[in-house]
Amino acid sequence: MDKYSKKYNVILDNMDLFEYRLRPISAIMYLQDAFARFCATKKMAAYDLFATDQYWIVTEFNIDFVSDLPFWSEEIGVNIWISEITKLKIYTDYELTYNDKPFAKGNALWFIIDKETKRPAKTDTVAERFEVCEELMLGEHTKFILPEIREKVSEIKHINNLSDLDFNNHVNNKSYINLAEMTANNEFRKKHTLKSLKIKFNKETFLGDALICSTYKTDSENTYTHIVEKDGVSVCDISTCWENKEAKDSIVDYELKVKSEQLLKI
Repeated sequence: MDKYSKKYNVILDNMDLFEYRLRPISAIMYLQDAFARFCATKKMAAYDLFATDQYWIVTEFNIDFVSDLPFWSEEIGVNIWISEITKLKIYTDYELTYNDKPFAKGNALWFIIDKETKRPAKTDTVAERFEVCEELMLGEHTKFILPEIREKVSEIKHINNLSDLDFNNHVNNKSYINLAEMTANNEFRKKHTLKSLKIKFNKETFLGDALICSTYKTDSENTYTHIVEKDGVSVCDISTCWENKEAKDSIVDYELKVKSEQLLKI
């Protein structure tokens, strides 16, 4: 079975501000890093594709959080594999684990892009080098459908800067999700936890581009649509679903206190 596995530790930059747990957005960055490493084992990393005037892009991410997220400094595991290959599309499925139990699972849609034409290239080489593992974490791969929007609840403006760029000199996927997250105020995030995240990347943006991220309510309770636009055109659509947190006396709960005491003994 052709799966790639990698261990990581939750570092300070990837921790939330309220409960010292992994930020959901950071889970996606671990997934992208694991996929890049997987590709490197098949000689299909970004630097390998540069030599053939091609590059990887991800156009969709779907992730469900199925249990509590791990604390700062804890070790997590990422298991990722190619689950479907068509003439132009490459799907990965994945799970993230903590204490050997899944806390997140999902899938992503990837393409290899020709630098000159900016169009998807055929997947023949991928099919030759990767073994397909038909294990689907969220069921059949389906087309991204954005929920119907109702009234706008917030908006944020952003000018792309150097910290937003990836190695292709495009704006990093994480930056779009950051914008969506920033439209939720601290009071909302203290009382809610993210249960699922669906993302569709529509267009590339670059250094200096002005973006507007608008958040809308939908017909489903605690489900929101976030639309990131450049010049009035959507460059990224995001759907988030939240659930209410249980009330706690302190953000530093018993489990974190135990962890802190263990670290002091090291």
